[in-house]
Amino acid sequence: MSPPENPNGGAAAAPSEPAQPPKPSSSSTSKGKGKKDEKKDDDLSEEDLALKEQLELYVVRAQDTDPGVQKLALESMRQEIRSATSSMTSVPKPLKFLRPHYGTLKSYFESMQEPELKKYMADILSVLALTMAVEGERESLKYRLLGSEGDIGSWGHEYVRNLAGEIAQEFQKRQGDEMPIDALMELVQQIASFHMKHNAEPEAVDLLMEVEDLDLLVEHVDSTNYKRACLYLTSSFKYLPGPDDALALDIAYTIYMKFRDLTNALRIALLLDNKSAQYVKQVYTATDDLSLKKQFSYIIARHGLAMEIDDEIAADENDKEILQEIVNNSKLSEGYLTLARDIEVMEAKSPEDIYKVHLIDGRGASSSLDSARQNLAATFVNAFVNAGFGQDKLMTAPSDSSSSGSSGNWLFKNKEHGKASAAASLGMILLWDTDSGLAQLDKYLHSNDTHVVAGALLGIGVVSCGVKNECDPALAILLEYINKDDPNIRIGAILGLGIAYAGSQKDELRVQLSMVLGEPQATLEVLVFTAVALGLVFVGSCNEEIAQSIIFFLMERSEAELAEPIIRLLPVALGLLFLGKQENVEATAEVAKTFDEKIRKYCDVTLMSLAYAGTGNVLKVQKLLGICSQHLEKGETHQGPAVLGIALIAMSEELGAEMAVRSLERLLQYGEQNIRRAVPLALGILCISNPKVNVMDTLSRLSHDADADVSMAAIISLGLIGAGTNNARIAGMLRNLSSYYYKEAAHLFCVRIAQGLVHLGKGLLTLSPYHSDRFLLSPMALGGIVTVLHACLDMKSTILGKYHYILYIIVLAMQPRMLLTVDEDLKPLPVPVRVGQAVDVVGQAGRPKTITGFQTHTTPVLLAAGERAELATEKYLPLTSTLEGFVILRKNPEYHEE
Repeated sequence: MSPPENPNGGAAAAPSEPAQPPKPSSSSTSKGKGKKDEKKDDDLSEEDLALKEQLELYVVRAQDTDPGVQKLALESMRQEIRSATSSMTSVPKPLKFLRPHYGTLKSYFESMQEPELKKYMADILSVLALTMAVEGERESLKYRLLGSEGDIGSWGHEYVRNLAGEIAQEFQKRQGDEMPIDALMELVQQIASFHMKHNAEPEAVDLLMEVEDLDLLVEHVDSTNYKRACLYLTSSFKYLPGPDDALALDIAYTIYMKFRDLTNALRIALLLDNKSAQYVKQVYTATDDLSLKKQFSYIIARHGLAMEIDDEIAADENDKEILQEIVNNSKLSEGYLTLARDIEVMEAKSPEDIYKVHLIDGRGASSSLDSARQNLAATFVNAFVNAGFGQDKLMTAPSDSSSSGSSGNWLFKNKEHGKASAAASLGMILLWDTDSGLAQLDKYLHSNDTHVVAGALLGIGVVSCGVKNECDPALAILLEYINKDDPNIRIGAILGLGIAYAGSQKDELRVQLSMVLGEPQATLEVLVFTAVALGLVFVGSCNEEIAQSIIFFLMERSEAELAEPIIRLLPVALGLLFLGKQENVEATAEVAKTFDEKIRKYCDVTLMSLAYAGTGNVLKVQKLLGICSQHLEKGETHQGPAVLGIALIAMSEELGAEMAVRSLERLLQYGEQNIRRAVPLALGILCISNPKVNVMDTLSRLSHDADADVSMAAIISLGLIGAGTNNARIAGMLRNLSSYYYKEAAHLFCVRIAQGLVHLGKGLLTLSPYHSDRFLLSPMALGGIVTVLHACLDMKSTILGKYHYILYIIVLAMQPRMLLTVDEDLKPLPVPVRVGQAVDVVGQAGRPKTITGFQTHTTPVLLAAGERAELATEKYLPLTSTLEGFVILRKNPEYHEE
């Protein structure tokens, strides 16, 4: 039996008109169509043919006058569609065969009276619209809202997914027209619940984001799927516009707290700026487990957050002391040396061991060249390579002839301000070991040479970097010297305070340093370094008072002073106060527009690039690229910081970083000279301590550039991308460069610095400001890197001039790249771990492996950039899901040895 009208009529084609019953067509076309249909029917198998006829019969019966017949036909049609849509490899047969009748059923639906049956019909039309509706009409949703309230999921995944897409569009439209959205939200509830039950957490999150109701997620997650949902939230927040990004993190925090996954909640608390302090407190007070609190303290210490453990967090005095000690990083030196002994690299290395002159064919680097500068370079190389080991062959080695030690002898192989860096290098060698560091530096404080005293003061700052102490010995010593007459001593003390207390926001320092900043008789360089120290101590604090005092100071400078190269560090100091704080910088940026034109643009660009550092904000990157595309008159300096800004903003996630590397390639080809000089440094930030081959090749090419500034920046950046990796290829490149530039003192100095960086801490340290699986960005570490790189924009007057000690600020970013497992009493506990390349498992089905190409080692182990570790034993359970730094292990109660 066939339907009464020609089913191929065009009712479904024109959505704008009401559906008309098709008119009978002329005989010739129907003959042609008949032949075509017969031919089509011949291709079908018998059972398909039977199904097709069966469905056509249902279509006719569904339009019967008898409600009983109608109901039966609709029921049967439902049954057929439902049984077919469970598989989604191809278009289900019932949908295929019902396609010609879609228009007919739509027009009949308009005239149906019986409400119960009308709902049944609406359900079927809603599913048919999945493949037949015209793009953009949202018919599937329209009929769904008219249909019955039944279970949405029984129509299959594809239907639910399509519906979710239409809801998102409809929601936008209704929001614009201010129409009610209650019916939509009921559907959203059903769909979210369906997705969460069927392992499609990312789709549920996407839908809830579209309809701006992410709070619903908290109700729908359970213990089986909360981790996947949170992983999707925390990895997608970087791509969301504000304030949605903070909301996504907030929801993830709530979910982690709900399921007592406290270490992950703590990581999010550290990321959420405005609520950071209260959330961190909540995480601590949510548990009574002391071992867990110790683990939290290790995470906070790694992040560099200055925090007081109070009675709410730990009532017992002993517990309080233990936790505070971990937060203060007092255990860092001990853990680092444990790692060094385990890997057997304790033996001190001399600069010659790093230069490996014997491997350079032909000419050795001639030593007659400016030996003071070569000695200065050796001082830095020695400090970088032996950082934190407490022993070296220049400064701490006891000499045979006299009992006073040979360090004095090395000191005096340097000229005036070179002695300052030599004395300060002792702080780097004894890094994090404040007790012996202060004892050894103390003897230089009594020297008659002001440069030596200045260096010793800076060394005290360096040795205490990142390590806090209850009685603040560094503060007590350094504050005595900040008002001395000699400018060198003052700078040493002030910069020492900036490095020792970076990120601590100590109010006492604000008062003392602001007084220095207001002194009329102080020299320009003292004032600039005071501003930098304030910027480092209050990094990311948005402190208005300090911002104002730096602004006033900048406004009062004369033309001549603004032309000094060192003045460039003032906008950096101002920017550090707003590091990563996005729109909070706007008021200050407005004021900066009133500055003298010499510094105005420089200040504007620097403030923007630091305020959005690490946020991945695409619009700001576009704006900075726009600034770089202008071809300006000579003497404009603000394009350099714009190039650095692109890298600072884009470094937050892999995709952005790759795009930025490409954009920087373009700038190299088409940019002016002042842009080209900054590009190598920008590449250095993007891949810091992560030597990517393509970037390495670019820098290698630029290290032979005709422009001296470009080639020197490229050489320093080779050191930055290889920092602490002992990368053999970069080490080889630098050796060749040292013979290529053996007559150029300045270039050779840069090569030496880079060699020192590549072998930083004999390969045990990293400069990357990111930690916790690249999830958290330490503001203190980034502040240190930014300051050094801005100084490198004009090397001749800073690092190659008399301000070479600025290089020590990089110590703020130095951290051991280790995984050290300890038991609940914090004693080292060697266990087997698998270390391999991290795999991004966001939104993948099932339980994918999180690392690939792994090797099994026993802790402590080194982790390179992009590597991840997991325990290779079930005997212990780690108290944190991210295995980095110090990880506390607890015995697994369910483990039984074979």
